[in-house]
Amino acid sequence: MKTLLSLIAAAAGLALETTFLSPGRSPGSELDLRWLYLHMIEEYARHNGHADLLRESIDGQTGE
Repeated sequence: MKTLLSLIAAAAGLALETTFLSPGRSPGSELDLRWLYLHMIEEYARHNGHADLLRESIDGQTGE
């Protein structure tokens, strides 16, 4: 947990324009921190939507 907190603290000090190489993408492909944050928010929202659909199919209650 200490390592995770130190990584979060290090990332908090970086500018959104900070770029990094992305493994698994085409060689030399750079992404910036802004893209990473937006991608994580998008994925989090998608999974929350899936969980909501599962919950609605189980209990029949629709959310707002």
